[in-house]
Amino acid sequence: MKDKIIETNIERLRDPFILTENGVHYMYGSDWVCYKSSGSLEHWTRVEKELVVVPSDFDGDKWAPEVHKYKGNYYMFTTYLSVNTKHRGCTILKSDSPEGPFVEITNGHITPVEWDSIDGTFYVDEENQPWMVFVHEWVSTDDNVGRMAAAKLSEDLTHFISEPIELFRADEPAWAKEGVTDGCFMYKTQDNQLLMLWSNFCEYGYCVAVARSKNGKIDGEWMHDEKLLFSKETFGQYDGGHGMIFTDIDGQRYLSIHSPNSPVDDRKEKPVIIPVFEKCGTLVI
Repeated sequence: MKDKIIETNIERLRDPFILTENGVHYMYGSDWVCYKSSGSLEHWTRVEKELVVVPSDFDGDKWAPEVHKYKGNYYMFTTYLSVNTKHRGCTILKSDSPEGPFVEITNGHITPVEWDSIDGTFYVDEENQPWMVFVHEWVSTDDNVGRMAAAKLSEDLTHFISEPIELFRADEPAWAKEGVTDGCFMYKTQDNQLLMLWSNFCEYGYCVAVARSKNGKIDGEWMHDEKLLFSKETFGQYDGGHGMIFTDIDGQRYLSIHSPNSPVDDRKEKPVIIPVFEKCGTLVI
């Protein structure tokens, strides 16, 4: 099983994010749902209890929840549309359990209120400074090209303590066919290279790419690997994206994506899990 693509029993779920905690795998996905498994990565059971206390200004789009353990608590980074700003933005919620309930701690969107921002993720740098890395969505940029952005977080993760900085544009890689930046996820290799997984569209559809910081820091110059980590060209009949890396109970690393990006015939977007390895300072399948 550990050298094969795993198709989960979850019929429809976008933006899967997996946390391994106390011998249990937890999978979170858009619509603010949670599944769990104590062994098999193929078979999951939905957690039926309330996962999120819905923020007061919520107006739709329960997108891309990620749950990270930090200083003994669990923090959900997620996206929703605000009735007040009429924009999508990223927020942070907190719980003492990976099963929630998660309660917002940022008093609304933490990202700039005049932007459409999505897909916030968490990173703690070598100086123990927490960051949010997130998407400045193409629908609110001046040229309809998405950006990746980042800002420093306060120690309690309730607010930014720096202005957002632009990391790179969606149209920088030669393979990119659209102006989309999606699904950022930070990964540090064993030789201390800082990588970012992210998604855009290539010639073969939705895909997962690797960008790397030239100096190993968030605010360094970002370069783009020519070889995609996942695309329909190399992995079969379906495209897929919004990737993240997790380690299972036995210590094996996996890439988690949803595939396909849009329904194909009777197949809906489902979580797919793929073994991944480090080789020569990068990730390979």
